Amino acid sequence: MTAESLKDKIPPHNNEAEMATLGALLQNPEALGVVLRYLRADDFYKLAHKKIFTAILSLFNRGEAIDLLTLTEELRTKGDLTASGGAAYVSSLTSVVPTSANVEYYAKIVQENSLRRLMLKIAGEMISSSHNDSLDSRAIIEEAEKKIFEVTDNQQRGGYRAASEIIPETIEAIEKLYRHKDSYTGVPSGFSELDAMTSGFQKSEFIIIGARPSVGKTALALTMAANMAVEKKIPVGFFTLEMSENALMMRLISSESRINSEKIRSGMLRTSDFQSLTDAAGRIYDAPLYIDDTPNMKLLDFRAQARRLRSKENVEVIFVDYIGLIEPETKTNVPRHEQVAEISRSLKSLARELNIPIICLSQVGRQSEGKAPNLADLRESGSIEQDADVVMFLHRQRETDRDHDQSSRVTNVVTELIVAKQRNGPIGTVRIAFLPKYTRFENLSQDKE
Repeated sequence: MTAESLKDKIPPHNNEAEMATLGALLQNPEALGVVLRYLRADDFYKLAHKKIFTAILSLFNRGEAIDLLTLTEELRTKGDLTASGGAAYVSSLTSVVPTSANVEYYAKIVQENSLRRLMLKIAGEMISSSHNDSLDSRAIIEEAEKKIFEVTDNQQRGGYRAASEIIPETIEAIEKLYRHKDSYTGVPSGFSELDAMTSGFQKSEFIIIGARPSVGKTALALTMAANMAVEKKIPVGFFTLEMSENALMMRLISSESRINSEKIRSGMLRTSDFQSLTDAAGRIYDAPLYIDDTPNMKLLDFRAQARRLRSKENVEVIFVDYIGLIEPETKTNVPRHEQVAEISRSLKSLARELNIPIICLSQVGRQSEGKAPNLADLRESGSIEQDADVVMFLHRQRETDRDHDQSSRVTNVVTELIVAKQRNGPIGTVRIAFLPKYTRFENLSQDKE
């Protein structure tokens, strides 16, 4: 066997770096705070080193001194001294390095090799799963993606920083806000009162917009998406599980061109309308808006597509219309509320993983008919209320038949947008205007109709 092929068979590791890390800790136990930013016991390749590091952590957690005598006694008490190479090997670690000054460098080398071993393990599991005909290929891909992201997260362990390091970054951020005159720290929705209340949709937030059918959930989400993508050029992902992409685009063109949506659907257009249509289509064409209209989308397909949108198109916000149409991966005999709970938890974790807001539309129960909805009215699962960072409800009084007959003469309908839950901010009600002819919402104070 050649040296090259032998190297391919041995998992990546650096025995000298592992010994140097442990030796530096014995010389200077205070360096453990630095090492823990990069390493855990499982990051060591050699079993003896895993046990020695575990013993050091045990002494540290009990507040006891860490030196050759206490470490050797700890290993002996646990019955791990022989597996750790014996007292002679433990004592030899202190002679590997002359000083503990470079312990961070040693720890990074150990971490790098641990990461490579984890990647090889994931690749091996994926190869093995690929040969198993009983497993769905999409499930294999989803599991692999999940493990890769977990590895990335595990390598990004935090640590303390001095105020002197943080202050320059904070001042720079404040100066940037001052230069842009923008009071929003998140993605602005385009509705000034709502953005003043939330400071925009924040990263990692799971946001719910709930309403009874035909109140305007999709119209509100589409208006927000257009405000972000068309006006602000913020990349937006829009999953429409209820409507086709063409139907959604017709709505968006009507909203942007201010041409009655019924005229567009029926084709009853005037020659003068086409210039407005062309201008609106041009603005939408240039917008970083990405639409997926896959019906009956499975949860793992949604997660995979969302990751691709984030990595390839760098989307900064994702809309889902609506949460009840996402198909769970659990078996069909699982109660519906448990299926929705699984979807809700998954979307919340995905928002944190991708570090962007995910905004989902949701139906509210029939019991809210005729009154303003509240958190208890969210349909199918209480976990949505629990998992969401922000919950908003759309509410307006239902039209009677007489009102409906007169609706063609109504230019806007005052609608309440109720912020019923905001984990990191105030709650309250915002009044906005719904323009039925264009299936569009606007700031009430700015409505010129």
